[in-house]
Amino acid sequence: MNSPSVLPTCDEQVKMLYERLEGMSEAWSYAVIRPDLPTVPVVATAPQASQGLSRKSTLIHTSTSLPALPFHFNMESLLVGPWKTVALVVLVALAIRISFKPKRNLPPGPKGLPVLGNVFQLPKTQQFHRLTEWKEEFGMTFKLQSNPTFIIHVGPVFSLNLAGQTMVVLNSHKVAGDLLDRRSTIYSDRPRSGLIGVLSYDGSGSHLQSIYRFIMVGEILSRYLAIPFCGYGDLWRKMRKAAHEGLNIRASEVYQPLQEKEAAILVDNMLKDPNSWDDQLQRSAASTVLTAVYGMESIKSKDDPLVAQINDFGQRVTRAALPGAYLVEIFPVMRYLPEALAPWKKEGNEWFRKDTAMFKALLDEAHNKNAGQVKPSFVATLIERKSGQLSTTEAAWLAGQLFAAGFETTAGALTVFILAMRLYPNVMKRAQAEIDAVVGRDRLPTFEDRDHLPYIRAIVKEVLRWRPGVPLGVPRRAMKDDFYEGYFIPEGSLVMANIWAMNHDPAMFPDHDEFRPERFLDETGTVDVVPADTRNQGHFSFGFGRRICVGLNLANQALFIDIASLLWAANIEPAYDETGAEIIPSRTEFVDKGVVVVHSRPVSFKCNIVPRSEDVTAVLEVAKTKFTTIVSGVLLSYRQQEEEEE
Repeated sequence: MNSPSVLPTCDEQVKMLYERLEGMSEAWSYAVIRPDLPTVPVVATAPQASQGLSRKSTLIHTSTSLPALPFHFNMESLLVGPWKTVALVVLVALAIRISFKPKRNLPPGPKGLPVLGNVFQLPKTQQFHRLTEWKEEFGMTFKLQSNPTFIIHVGPVFSLNLAGQTMVVLNSHKVAGDLLDRRSTIYSDRPRSGLIGVLSYDGSGSHLQSIYRFIMVGEILSRYLAIPFCGYGDLWRKMRKAAHEGLNIRASEVYQPLQEKEAAILVDNMLKDPNSWDDQLQRSAASTVLTAVYGMESIKSKDDPLVAQINDFGQRVTRAALPGAYLVEIFPVMRYLPEALAPWKKEGNEWFRKDTAMFKALLDEAHNKNAGQVKPSFVATLIERKSGQLSTTEAAWLAGQLFAAGFETTAGALTVFILAMRLYPNVMKRAQAEIDAVVGRDRLPTFEDRDHLPYIRAIVKEVLRWRPGVPLGVPRRAMKDDFYEGYFIPEGSLVMANIWAMNHDPAMFPDHDEFRPERFLDETGTVDVVPADTRNQGHFSFGFGRRICVGLNLANQALFIDIASLLWAANIEPAYDETGAEIIPSRTEFVDKGVVVVHSRPVSFKCNIVPRSEDVTAVLEVAKTKFTTIVSGVLLSYRQQEEEEE
């Protein structure tokens, strides 16, 4: 009697499926997948590269073996019960979908694997470096064991295949300006929920990774009230309009006295406790944004309970947006499970209720007219104007996320400034000479000095260009088929702006990795010079089109007054280790807090913050008293104006 056949396990079926997919093409080449993975002998061959290609090529991978595909993973650790079958069905559906998908003239891009495309080629963090490498290497060469050569060409615009999902990467200001600015009606949407996810590898083991669906963070955690993940529709337009009315360039001027006061407090605290200068920057950034958004008093510590709550909200949202954070991003049908079977869904709904309650309480406190505590703030303006007829919940969420976004990015930019002054002391000396000539030594700088301090304005631009806090834009979604320079961009494609590559374009910014504020000034050093398509910013860090950062005016103001005040009062000098050797901070190591929304800032480093003269402390005390008086006058004027309008 023949023994019954044994059906392969789900793990074995998945492995077999991938092995079949490997053979879908008779001649194909691996690009640089992960050089750190274990390798296996090459069995596939690739055709010789076309002899007619003349573009520059660079040898990227010279190993005689190719990275082994990670088929040894244990699906038990990821999926249980019927979800194994679902995973297998999904992979089969994906293979069929891609096999029959019509090919058109997409922008060029790196060669990838059948079905999975380029997903193995993207690192889990700091993806902008890999994308910039592909942009800079206009032609790349990949070498196999049998020594044939494949040449692929990538440049200012190229495309990636993320398991059937097309992503178009924009690497030059012209391309980004043409598409995201001048065709903003097509490129203002966010990715929508898809049908499937993708299997990816992080170097330590296999895991399921989603491709920018935002189900957990957009649909569950925020009910699409978080602007960065909100689709291009009526709700987004209402919230964007309201934010613009409260934070446009003229509206932002009302916050200048508050920012001058915060700058004086920042400098005073840094000189009193120079070893905690990084903590002081975070406290100041939190206090400045909190005051501008909610009209609250200056906070004493970056660990203030309220700041901690809102900062926790921002981190929670970022974590939820990371690819692979929740299985629902891979299997969207799971969103329909009841909470009893989906604890992650229950947790997300609970956090939405808690966050909504917190934001509403802050909104009420900021506009407590009965207590006579009305102050100039974003939420006060928001409620008074009833911009776009936002509901209370919508207004509360809008204000809360403005604080969460502004806090981290402002603190990160100030840390970049300290790093630049430490590495480029000549820039610091030139800036201080300008301040001394215009301001003198008996008072702190104010916004009235702004027009007379071109080099300080240039430093602000260079800080945001040199090390952008958000090196990759949040992916957009093409709302319809489009053509650009002969290339086809299909509807539904993800469109990513590589901010880092644009800010470091050698054609636009010679010596792009050097900190040179004078690049934004003419030969006389007095007239601002800004490149095209930067909206007079000098860089691309605030984004493009209708999704450009709504708080850019407030951010520019805060950075100007903080930088000018710090340079007036202090020198940023080297720190030394126990042997007396100078500690040189890294110019390339950064903290990466995400993949979808990256807040990048330098890693912690040591330096000495010392007063420039003995009378600095006395001048700071006078300035704090003066600015407090000015702020009180602004509040009184604001209340009187409000009463007249009523």
